[in-house]
Amino acid sequence: MNKHLSEVSKRPIRSEGRLERVLRSGQFAVTAELNPPDSADPRDICESALVLADVADAINTIDSSGANVHMSSLGTSALLIRAGYDVVMQISCRDRNRIALQADLLAASALGVKNILCITGDDVSAGDQPEAKRVFDFDSMHLLRTAQIMSDQGVFLSGRTISVPPRLFLGAVENPFAPPLHWRADRLAKKVQAGANFIQTQYVFDVEVFREFMSRVRDLGITERVYILAGVGPLKSPKAAQFMRTRVPGVVIPDSLIERMKKTPPARWLEEGMAICIEIIEQVRELEGIAGIHVMAYRQEETVAEIIHRVGLFPRISSSGTLMCNLSEEDIPC
Repeated sequence: MNKHLSEVSKRPIRSEGRLERVLRSGQFAVTAELNPPDSADPRDICESALVLADVADAINTIDSSGANVHMSSLGTSALLIRAGYDVVMQISCRDRNRIALQADLLAASALGVKNILCITGDDVSAGDQPEAKRVFDFDSMHLLRTAQIMSDQGVFLSGRTISVPPRLFLGAVENPFAPPLHWRADRLAKKVQAGANFIQTQYVFDVEVFREFMSRVRDLGITERVYILAGVGPLKSPKAAQFMRTRVPGVVIPDSLIERMKKTPPARWLEEGMAICIEIIEQVRELEGIAGIHVMAYRQEETVAEIIHRVGLFPRISSSGTLMCNLSEEDIPC
């Protein structure tokens, strides 16, 4: 474990969940995104999760990303926890006021959620129902601070006592590529101050910019206070890469990668996209202060699993050549 991650691991245990245990042990953590189906059948969730079970320390449940309706992150989390998985439950400020946010935090903890990812949320104009009303009573930093107060002080924002406070490992997102670039590390510091214990970044495609961002983060001492997981994912095709670059907020893809995909025969687009992702993972793993990766690929769970296997992150092998297991029996999915 490098010196930065060692300092973070000296902090008090928050949740005793699997993700927190892996990070505190110094193992390179892996989280993966599960995009819930447009279905009320729980089997649709379980089938997708099963693909990720052997390659992720925790599965992110998404809260209507892009302002499009899908099964709620709370419902998805409850189903996955019942099946034995550790989840990172997204909770967005777009659709809830502070009363509903606090209620969902309490319910999530009661259902067994250990990890909460606090996000502001995409604006309704990005989705397929732009006439919907925005809430945005809070932003992600206010939500982080609220969750921290509930956990550490055992009270709601009103001051009313919570008889059994939630125990939550709190996360936030950060985009190292949004202008002004020099301000991104300072913004991250504010999220850590608000209560973030771990960070999942936006997709990393420009490694040089990300390297500069991490240098600034280390200079500010942030890596000694929070675990940072670099966001990665495969490019599916040149058209998909162009779409991500122009239509997905905060995604920056260098021209060189777009051209690389264009020069690749269509039959090899998926293979080339995975190869690019693996190259990026190998580069970010070498950066001091990076504690893991967060793998994102919209409804491509099989591709995610293949990437993680190819890069050699699972199964974990010790320096002596023996299989390392970071699960207790009760963590193993049924």
